Order: sequence, then structure tokens, then C-alpha cells
Amino acid sequence: MVSLQVEHKHLCGGALLNSQWVLSAAHCASENASHVFEAVLGTNSLSDPARTVVTIEKQFIHPQYNKTTNEHDILLLKLSESVTLSDKVKPIQLQSEDKVIPAGTKCLVSGWGKIKRTGKKPDLLNEVLVPVISREVCNGRGYYQDEITKNMMCAGTGRQDSCEGDSGGPLVCDKALEAVVSSGFRVCGNARRPGIYTRVNPYIKFIEETMLNATLPSPLPTEAVI
Repeated sequence: MVSLQVEHKHLCGGALLNSQWVLSAAHCASENASHVFEAVLGTNSLSDPARTVVTIEKQFIHPQYNKTTNEHDILLLKLSESVTLSDKVKPIQLQSEDKVIPAGTKCLVSGWGKIKRTGKKPDLLNEVLVPVISREVCNGRGYYQDEITKNMMCAGTGRQDSCEGDSGGPLVCDKALEAVVSSGFRVCGNARRPGIYTRVNPYIKFIEETMLNATLPSPLPTEAVI
């Protein structure tokens, strides 16, 4: 689990894909190049002096990201240096199958987002199992009414839900990264406004090509022939 921080304050969550890449949500991208944008890893406590802190070198927002509809809300971040992988700093496996997770399946969402009962962002990482809600139900009247596309999924109840500050964090189903936290209702824990997540599998090609192209050496300049 990764904490994305701007000016040393938690902004969003993220998932480590390998020693130098983090996956998050597009709306978590830093909008001010002059601000310090960092990834904090290897700890459940944001105040842990032993935490690993790495500057984010580049951010890659999905080219079709739509701020209004939250479609394609996916972001890749390249760290300025590779981190040492360990028991505390582990990459997560992406969901390789384009499948529909059955309604009622319990998946794990984690983050340093606000706690509903206090309205404050915690120092310690929180985790909760949330039930998947079918796209048909989530698109129904009283829910999101056809706003949930095939690239999205819903999960949560009136008691368990993601909240502000959890954006970009992982939704893990059967040990694989199924989705990242995208958005939800302005009041967390509303049973008829569950959390909305961006599914990962539809973006495997974007993820793989972005990581590959960002690591390829730049071609040498050619001399003009006179």
C-alpha cells in the first residue's frame, strides 16, 4: 500500500506494481509542478520514522480521462528511484482476467482516508471488506442511474465504504488488484451511493505500454546529411 503525499500531507492511496511504478486514480495527479509529490511505502503508520519516502518523477494520466464522468480514472506514477522490495514493500498482482466479480463477493479496500465517525484522516492504515454490488443494481434508480460503465464497478454498504483520502487505493479481490478507488457519494457509507471503483483489467495495455515506453532509452540524435 502506498500513500501519495503533496507537501508531506496524505492525498491519495496507490498500489505498488513493481520496484518503480505505482498505480492510482487520475484525479489524484498533482496539479502543481512546484509542490513536492512523494510516495510513502513500507509502513501502516504515516508517522513511522522507518517509512520509505520516494519522490515521484513522472505521472501518466490516461489520455481519455474524463473529469466529469470519472471514466478512465487511472494514473501511473514513476518513482524517481527503484525501491527495495521486502516483506513490507511488496508489489501486487494485477487482475489478468476480464471477468465480472459476482455480486456479494467480499473484497478488501484499504487506505488512510477519513473515518466517518470522526471526519479525520488517520495515521494508521485502515482496511475493510466491502461487498461487490452488481453493475445492474448500481446503475438502477436510487443509485447512480446509468453512470457506471463497463470500466467501473461498485462496492460497499451503509457501514463499510471507502471515503475521502482513499482515492487511488486498491480494491483487492482474491489476492489480485481488481480496481482502484475512484469516487462515490459526498457522504461516505451511504448504502444507496456505494463506492465507485475503476476496474484495472481494461487498462492492462495502457499500463504495460506506458511502463515500457518510459523505460526505453531515447534514440541518439542523427546528424544532418549535407
